[in-house]
Amino acid sequence: MNEQELNEIVDKVNAAKAEIAKGIIGQKNVVNEVIIAMLTNGNILLEGVPGLGKTQLVKTIAKVFDIQFSRIQFTPDLMPADVTGTSLIVKENGNNVFTFEPGPVFSNLVLADEINRATPKTQAALLEAMQEKTVTVGKKTYEMPQPYMVLATQNPIENEGTYPLPEAQLDRFMFKILVDFPTLEELKAIMDITVTNKKVDLNPVMNGDDILKIRDIIRDVKLASAVEEYALKLIVATHPEVPGASDYVKKYISCGASPRAGQAIFNASRARALLDGRFNVSFDDVKAMAYPVLRHRIIPNFEAMADGLTTDDMITHLLSEVQ
Repeated sequence: MNEQELNEIVDKVNAAKAEIAKGIIGQKNVVNEVIIAMLTNGNILLEGVPGLGKTQLVKTIAKVFDIQFSRIQFTPDLMPADVTGTSLIVKENGNNVFTFEPGPVFSNLVLADEINRATPKTQAALLEAMQEKTVTVGKKTYEMPQPYMVLATQNPIENEGTYPLPEAQLDRFMFKILVDFPTLEELKAIMDITVTNKKVDLNPVMNGDDILKIRDIIRDVKLASAVEEYALKLIVATHPEVPGASDYVKKYISCGASPRAGQAIFNASRARALLDGRFNVSFDDVKAMAYPVLRHRIIPNFEAMADGLTTDDMITHLLSEVQ
């Protein structure tokens, strides 16, 4: 990759962000992190109260990146076949034959809305698609379209009648992104778009082939050994059981991040450097990506919850400790 190719990628992604900003007011950090995950073949867990535009965000991104979009509303009565698809009996040349009817999971960008509302069996139906990019029905395995990405949403407040995602399933999400309430100015701009006759026309800026090409280029971004070691030290520092663990970690953390966190932080830091127009990953890239990568992989204990600590508080403390 030369400097001209790098500048072309940066210009193209910035143009996509500018187009997304027409349909999504504010949430620049959220948009940036979603694009980083998309360009590194990652899945995302979006957390925020209802009405913050999470569904609109995903629809807007799908339109700007010109990729196929599908939405699955997770409910307690949703069955795995409603997600993956099912085999149907159809008549062909007078004979009854089985044919597979793909479910909504077969799309480039899948929005799994309120994923914690569905039963564990239905949640697990997404696991193979998220991790392996395939779906197995009966004895046949079907490939997912490329590029492929799952964005799941959950409400952090309403817990009645929900099925919290187990740690093993949470770990399959590259990022957990928090969607915050808009500022007063942003809220005014949202009202201008949503409660008036003003229409926003979104134009495709990139496509699926662009995403796949950038994914290959991101792997070539240099990660110096010192930066790599710092990122791995950060992962190890989340574990209270390892030798040399700090008193803070032993006091507040029940379980630390898995090796998948290391893979995620390496890839995300490379993508952040690339989109910033740099060929090398910096320590600041690792620090910035630590929050979305680690916030769902660190399991706080009862004492942390009693003291009102969030996982973001813990990550901030870890970043100040690890040198």
